[in-house]
Amino acid sequence: MEFSVELMRQRLGKYKFRDLTIEELKDVHRSFPRFLYSMDTYTFKDGSQKDLLNLSGTVPMKFQGTLYNIPVCLWLLDSHPFAPPLCFLKPTQNMGIRVGKHIDSHGRIYLPSLQNWSHPKSTILGLIKEMAATFEDELPLYSLSAEEAAKQKELLSFISQVTDGVNSVDVSGRSRSKVTVIGGGDLALACLLAISAKRAADTLVLLDISDGGSKGGGTTDLELLPIPNVEVSKDLSSVIGSKVIVITVNAWSNAQSYLEVLQSNVDLLRGFVPAVSYHCPDSVLVIASQPVEIMTYVAWKLSGLPSRQVLGIGCNLDSARFQNVVKTLTSSSEESQTGWVIGEQGANKVAAWSDPDLENNHKPGKIYPKLFQEQLTNRAMEAMKGKGQRSWSIGLSVADLTDTIVQNRRKIHSVSSLAKGFCNIQNEVFLSVPCVLGDSGVLGDPRILQHEEHVSDALQKSAASIHDLQRQLSL
Repeated sequence: MEFSVELMRQRLGKYKFRDLTIEELKDVHRSFPRFLYSMDTYTFKDGSQKDLLNLSGTVPMKFQGTLYNIPVCLWLLDSHPFAPPLCFLKPTQNMGIRVGKHIDSHGRIYLPSLQNWSHPKSTILGLIKEMAATFEDELPLYSLSAEEAAKQKELLSFISQVTDGVNSVDVSGRSRSKVTVIGGGDLALACLLAISAKRAADTLVLLDISDGGSKGGGTTDLELLPIPNVEVSKDLSSVIGSKVIVITVNAWSNAQSYLEVLQSNVDLLRGFVPAVSYHCPDSVLVIASQPVEIMTYVAWKLSGLPSRQVLGIGCNLDSARFQNVVKTLTSSSEESQTGWVIGEQGANKVAAWSDPDLENNHKPGKIYPKLFQEQLTNRAMEAMKGKGQRSWSIGLSVADLTDTIVQNRRKIHSVSSLAKGFCNIQNEVFLSVPCVLGDSGVLGDPRILQHEEHVSDALQKSAASIHDLQRQLSL
């Protein structure tokens, strides 16, 4: 069958990167000329629908010396090639799906290249070749008996309705307060358990995009010993309907330089953040990946979301610790002037105090004299030395932020947010500053703090250092 570029241009009229997609399809047609192309309606897990390009055909492969042609269909999102295709087996009525590492019970195909999709390295043609190689090791289909074939009709009907746009099938699972945690290590599991314990969400998803090599192995344990209202998934579309998406992933790199380690993390985020923002354009991204200031900036740029919807965990935990120490030192139970830890997470963080003259409705009942503030700051920062930030403590901090956002509590937290314009910072960098958080992320401008020369100097120094590193990264 001849490949018509003009017809394809008409079909892909609403695709953001039509010409790039067509060039890829030309390569596919040269290698697999019998593949069929059509615009069909795809139904996502939340019940929403979209007209997408569907590629249907067979993937030839050999298993134990016998040649098989495996029927598949690929759906290209309208952000292709910057988001991975949705891939399914398309078995006939006398074929059964062999569930395994790369195939689920509904015929959805999961491959490393889909989880780590990155244009221009990732292509449809390369994906099909990876399918063939994977199917040679793990035959995905088998022949059914007559009795089994009758049962198969029901499954095929479900798959057809999900992928062909019949919205009477309930596949949504959408919750008023669904939260997804992305990652497969100890930090991801700590965040998930803390959010669950705090009851900050009705539904929780642990999206493990790793290849199985992440530290901790918590995902496997959670599958073996499940907890209520928690779903473990490797499917990027499982984020659909999430109010908050927590990103905890870090690339474990053997690179020698700090810049190379940063670039590895950038490459990792590039593989899934665009798809996440595509599926959840109204969600709030909470970044726990390290270094949090730079990774929050990277997530913001890759997602294309407004800056208010992307924030990092910043100094939320340090601020809570600081305020607790101050409360203990002053033995005061009444509402008092608030101290914050702000700036760059780690050794360069600084303490600052709210400005009582500009607090408006948040005006405290007790104001500390300047000298007493300095003494409190020194003692509190000294008491916090050596505490560090373990996975479980970060998980508690993430749960605190998640609860504020999901429940729209409009509380103030010290989080990594876009700091341009704050303390005369001129560049697009994220630093931890006190912000009001609600169901749409950061609400309004950062809170006004007392002017302190050393605080402004520290923030500007951190901003300059972070901006210099960001300019050396390839996004």
